[in-house]
Amino acid sequence: MPLVIVEKNGPVKTVTLNRPEKRNALNDELLGALADAFTETPSEDERVAVIRAAGPVFCSGMDLRQRKESLGRPASIVDSLRAIENYPLPVVGVVQGHAIAGGNEIALHCDFVVASTKANFGMSLSQIGLAPNWFLAKKLMEVCGPVGAREILLLGDPVSATRMHELGFIARVAEPDELDGAAQKIIDRLSSNAPLSLKIMKKTLVRQMAFRESTPYDDIDEEVRRVSSSEDAREGVAARVEKRAAEFKGI
Repeated sequence: MPLVIVEKNGPVKTVTLNRPEKRNALNDELLGALADAFTETPSEDERVAVIRAAGPVFCSGMDLRQRKESLGRPASIVDSLRAIENYPLPVVGVVQGHAIAGGNEIALHCDFVVASTKANFGMSLSQIGLAPNWFLAKKLMEVCGPVGAREILLLGDPVSATRMHELGFIARVAEPDELDGAAQKIIDRLSSNAPLSLKIMKKTLVRQMAFRESTPYDDIDEEVRRVSSSEDAREGVAARVEKRAAEFKGI
């Protein structure tokens, strides 16, 4: 089975993460397929794209076993997230279960997030000795503001869907058995709206936030690379894979 399933039904394109046996952990193959799904030109009748995930977990983040083997190499997740963010039409994320680290970032880059009350979100990077690069961190600031960004990044603990809704991250929160219905209302409304209006509004919204790209950040990303190649990072990833407490030394 493909790791990403793309289905088109009239005005709706649905992109499904399909690695449920690994909690939809992101490896290079999955990320490449996800980027491909959002770099292709929408069909003339398409109005909205939807991101879903197979199984009980939306996405547990980067595949740490693969990450352990290639620590320090820039992850291809940024290409996938840019593709989602810059997609010409609205993107709705339907989050039925936990969305952690890379899963949290996928949701961040959607235009609307509809989440189950059972879902948790978060970035646990500080707990395993890693750090997000500028592109990933700035998006969190844009969506959740400084208070939310600090809570999510510095603490690193899972955050409930209800709290994320309070922070402005989530458009709708629904009980698990009402999730699809809540998402469908947004999808149906977008599907019936004027396509030219949707496209220029989406372009305007993306452009409006592009000013942050002009902020100097080479030093930030260089420091992130050093952190991601540190002994603490190796220890943190190994500890998470081995399901034990990490012993950080600050080196």
